[in-house]
Formats: sequence, structure tokens, C-alpha cells
Amino acid sequence: MAARSILRLPGGEAVQVPEELIDRLKRKDPAAYEEFLSLYGKQLLSFGFRMCGDTEDAREVVQETLLKTFESIGDLKHSGAFKGWLYRIATNACLMRRRRSKFLKEEITLDEALPGPARTDPHWQRLPDEVVLGGEVKEKIREAILNLPDTYRSILILRDLEGLDTGETATALSLSEDVVKMRLHRARAKIRNDLEAYFQNGGRQAG
Repeated sequence: MAARSILRLPGGEAVQVPEELIDRLKRKDPAAYEEFLSLYGKQLLSFGFRMCGDTEDAREVVQETLLKTFESIGDLKHSGAFKGWLYRIATNACLMRRRRSKFLKEEITLDEALPGPARTDPHWQRLPDEVVLGGEVKEKIREAILNLPDTYRSILILRDLEGLDTGETATALSLSEDVVKMRLHRARAKIRNDLEAYFQNGGRQAG
């Protein structure tokens, strides 16, 4: 049976900031702030919602990220590193909000959560051709991603939904590329297992 990538949620395009805009931000050009917000505010809001699972928290993350970005842009040495640098700020803002939440679940490792050895290629986005993503299935995917431990969820979101490469993700999270690859593999396996269990159950939550 053929397999394909079936999910690309809105806002999943990678952030690409023109070098000219970065230079204007460094010069504190007010128009540059407005342009940056217009171009990338929605992207950051989408990322914040995926990480936090709450619209209000996501809005706060955007505000905190923009403020920190505008305050610290002068510290950026190379414009080519902007994407990883920006997502590091956004990720830290998300994690801080989640850690302050009284509803935050206790962290578990994916070794505990996975029922058995991961597949060679456990990419969660590859599902059978006949699977059609309705609203209920998309919600199940969002739920599965949100239930990942923070250290795994952030990597999966940055790589598979935000479009960062391994190096950019490593920069954003202050990790080595090998650690990013290992955790991404485990995160994909956990999502895939959750989705397979969902479809085997007839596409409905167990009652």
C-alpha cells in the first residue's frame, strides 16, 4: 500500500526572514517591527498553540517572543542563524508558561510510553492512502502531540510542523544534532503508535 505525507497544518511553513529586515530591526526601525509582526506573527501564534495547547497562552508567548526578539536582536551575530535563534526564544517562552501551569502533567520518558521497539522509519505523517483526515482525526493528532513530554514535543513540532532542519532545531533547543535525531525518532514513534491504536479502534476514543 502506498504511503504519503498527509498532514501539514496551517502555519507550518518555515519562518524565513530577509536579511534586509533583520538589519532594519537592529537599527530599531519602527516600520520593521510592524513588518515583522505582519509577516511572522501568525507563524509564532501557531507554534505557541501547538506547544502550549491554549490560545491565551499562545498569545502571551507571541508577545514575550516579540519583546525579547526586539530587545536582543542586536546580539545576533549572523543573520543566517536567525531562525534557530528566534525559535529558541519562542520555545523558552512556551516551556516557562507550561512549567507555571498547575495543570501540567508529570513528565514521563518515551521509553516508558512506547509499548515496544520503534520501527525503522516511524514517521507519524505517513499513513495509508485511504485515510482521510477529518476534524476528529486532526484533533487526535493535536492531542497526541500535546501529550508528548516537553523535550520531545518541541523537537517534533520544530522539525515536522515548523520546517526547521536538524541544525536549526539543535540551535533552538541548545542540543546536539545527535540528540535531536534520537528524540525526534522516539517522538515520531510515539505519535505513530497513538494514531495506529486510534485507527485500530475504529477511529473513536475508547469509551
